[in-house]
Amino acid sequence: MAAGGTGASSHNFGNLNNEAPPWSPLALTHVEYPTGDWFGRLLAYISLSPLVVLVAFGTLVVFRRDLHTITFLCGTLLSEAVNFVLKHVIKEARPYKARENFTEFGMPSSHSQLMWFVATYLAFFIAIRLHHGNSSWPWESLWKYSVIVTCFLLAGAVSYSRVYLQYHTWSQVFCGALIGSMLACLWFAATQLVLTPLFPRIVSWPISEFLMLRDTTLIPNVMWFEYTSYRTESRTRQRKLVSMKSQ
Repeated sequence: MAAGGTGASSHNFGNLNNEAPPWSPLALTHVEYPTGDWFGRLLAYISLSPLVVLVAFGTLVVFRRDLHTITFLCGTLLSEAVNFVLKHVIKEARPYKARENFTEFGMPSSHSQLMWFVATYLAFFIAIRLHHGNSSWPWESLWKYSVIVTCFLLAGAVSYSRVYLQYHTWSQVFCGALIGSMLACLWFAATQLVLTPLFPRIVSWPISEFLMLRDTTLIPNVMWFEYTSYRTESRTRQRKLVSMKSQ
């Protein structure tokens, strides 16, 4: 009886396996590289940079509440939406891999488009909006150009990784880079000419005050302003503390 029951259970279990729908992997962080290829492994990690960028955006929005950062994030999400539409309009397949049959379209590359959007927008932001309080500061140009070059190098590395790891063709990553850069130019212009003049009115809304949204447009260098503000406040409180103890 026990043996018969076990056999029936095994038979039913086999039927369930045969009838079960196929499983699909969540390709959010699923990146493959050739086994033993250290360079491919490095590029696999680099190709995850868009996820790091999005997480960084979320963190900045939550902790800084700055309208420029929020607008930057909205532009990035808009770029991703444009990429999604273009992929389903063009419907160009990804490169064929013997071990894997892609079900998602590849033209244009979303990784390439996102990274080049971010790099181009940051280049405009740093060059046009970000200034040190002291214009004679000798390191200003050096660190600006260093950050801009680093952003574009990272964008290029991510684009190259998608071709090296056989997730995209050269034309797909090139089109992604071109579209991302063009959208960044348009979005930065729209932010500077259309949205930025509206920021003072937006931060005065009750909902903005509740969410503690900030407009730092008139502050030349936010980092320097925050540093000096924190330092001044800290020294003021320290003097008050010493005064209270001496009484």
